[in-house]
Amino acid sequence: MGETTATADIDVALEKHRTELTGYCYRMLGSSFEAEDAVQDTLVRAWRGYGSFEGRSSLRSWLYRIATNVCLDMLAAGNRRARPMDLTESTPLAQAALSPRPDHTWLEPVPDARVLPAVTDPAEAAVAKESVRLAFMAALQQLPPKQRAVLILREVLAWRASEVAELLGTTVASVNSALQRARATLAARGDAGAEGAVSDPLDEEQRRLLERYVKAFEGYDMTALTALLHEDAVMTMPPFDLWLRGTADITGFMTTLGASCAGSRLLPVEANGLPGFAQYKPDPDSGGFTPWAVQVLEVSDGRITGFHCFLDTGRWFPLFGLPLHLEAEPDQVQQGA
Repeated sequence: MGETTATADIDVALEKHRTELTGYCYRMLGSSFEAEDAVQDTLVRAWRGYGSFEGRSSLRSWLYRIATNVCLDMLAAGNRRARPMDLTESTPLAQAALSPRPDHTWLEPVPDARVLPAVTDPAEAAVAKESVRLAFMAALQQLPPKQRAVLILREVLAWRASEVAELLGTTVASVNSALQRARATLAARGDAGAEGAVSDPLDEEQRRLLERYVKAFEGYDMTALTALLHEDAVMTMPPFDLWLRGTADITGFMTTLGASCAGSRLLPVEANGLPGFAQYKPDPDSGGFTPWAVQVLEVSDGRITGFHCFLDTGRWFPLFGLPLHLEAEPDQVQQGA
């Protein structure tokens, strides 16, 4: 009985760190699914090695050391996840073609609840959200793995240099040097803070903007949508490497290659510390709606600057806990009769 209780106590002690570890591994790996695999591996290793854990550091520090080693092993192959605009130039609408790339190419979206543990300090919560936003995540992926770990531990999680040095088995001077190089790389990119204008929680202006966006998109009103988009807004659609810039090309795409999205319904989601929506397209076979994309929106100065549609619904909708079918509402059934 005592052994069973002890095992249960270990499970509880380890499990309470799952969300923050998932956030750490997600920032390291750029993949929500790989992050969950890495955390599961971390917790299994910790459970098996718990008897040899001597308590010279905190349990949390020990888990982060294991998680870091797991992530560094996973990153040894050298793959860097990216957004479409990190790989190609924007395509004029007249030349638009939908060419998919393998899943491991892309920076993946993640539900906030999977990676952002509940905290009481609003400033801490805001930093956590900013550190999983798409632009910052894309910038992180450009860093060598150990620099990435140092930047996350020092800048996001606010560890002391001495703690990071102990975790990585290196010196404080080495940690400080790695942090300086990582900061320089992010500064040179210039887009790591591009999404910082989204407040947490959303302010009244941003809430109204999203309400207008839902009305414009569900009504497929391109005039209304154009009024909400920044003139240099970008649209991406992983797994396709095509991306578009500017209101004319975005709305032009939506009324040509994307015309079947007319009549869609949007349900709100929280992804990557940003506002988002699950998009369901009309399903002509069932009369209801079928999953099409998880949309993640970037907002700045009262306009939508980024419109990112993740199309692999078989993976994203279950991850976000979204239904795989929506029934038509009664008035819609009558209109279609």
